[in-house]
Amino acid sequence: MKPHILSKVPILGQFVDERFLEHRRRASSIAGFATVLVALGLWEYRLLVENIWDWELFVVIATFGVVKTSLFFWYRFHD
Repeated sequence: MKPHILSKVPILGQFVDERFLEHRRRASSIAGFATVLVALGLWEYRLLVENIWDWELFVVIATFGVVKTSLFFWYRFHD
């Protein structure tokens, strides 16, 4: 595996390793799922309580699903 670009920065080189990159990947994934869950909760609240179809939130949730699934298949067949 080639070294990450952050490991070439003199100050950051000692801090960037495989564990750092894995922790960053996991944190980003969890943050993405948390954001989608909040958007889903807000969408359901507006739909069930206020009787408003909020298509913008629905599109955000659907986009997350499409991107996550597309990247899953991309990495599955190209790695």
